[in-house]
Amino acid sequence: MERIIQITAGRGPAECTWVVAQVLKKVLKEAQDQQLETVLLQREAGQENGTVETASIAVKGKNAEQFVKSWIGTIQWIGQSQFRKMHKRKNWFIGIFEIEPQKKTAVSENDIQYQAMRSSGAGGQHVNKVSSAIRATHIPTGIAVVSMDSRSQHQNKKLATERLLKKLEEEKLIQLKNHVGKQWENQLNVERENPIRVFTGSDFKKNKVEKSYKGTRQKLKNDLRNENN
Repeated sequence: MERIIQITAGRGPAECTWVVAQVLKKVLKEAQDQQLETVLLQREAGQENGTVETASIAVKGKNAEQFVKSWIGTIQWIGQSQFRKMHKRKNWFIGIFEIEPQKKTAVSENDIQYQAMRSSGAGGQHVNKVSSAIRATHIPTGIAVVSMDSRSQHQNKKLATERLLKKLEEEKLIQLKNHVGKQWENQLNVERENPIRVFTGSDFKKNKVEKSYKGTRQKLKNDLRNENN
């Protein structure tokens, strides 16, 4: 299971971009503690050193959905500005949103066209007489690669296929990053009410979850007991 989230400062000041940088570290650390795989898809640096305007992360693993839900919403940090020490404001807000991933499409063997061609470079008479190199082209996208590493046409075909699949994966990642980049409108939707998490202090060690479901869970347990009695 894979989920993609975007952490953004919205149109907030430099302090908010500093908060994004700290929360990004928190998210990655918490995901690691829960044995979830993360891939940083996009990261836009802020104007100040060590700050981040926006970052997008792919979270993969069995509990990825539950993990992402625990972070989606407004994040509040209570503390002194890191850039304007005399600034009176103590509350800073950023947002975390989920981004719908692009649909994955499998590469079919029928979509790959192979063409034998003569190798180029050093190799003597063999290069001139034997068409051992292979060009592999992905017909739907036009992406092509060439393998001339081996004198064996069969081996070159295998290598060309591997390289083509790798290049297609890289292209998917680029498209995904572009897709994520189009989510900038999320920056306009940072709400400053009902934060999902609140952090305090410059070390970000003190934190609490504002939205607690403990009471709800206890009520459900009590209802269940009453039904059984």
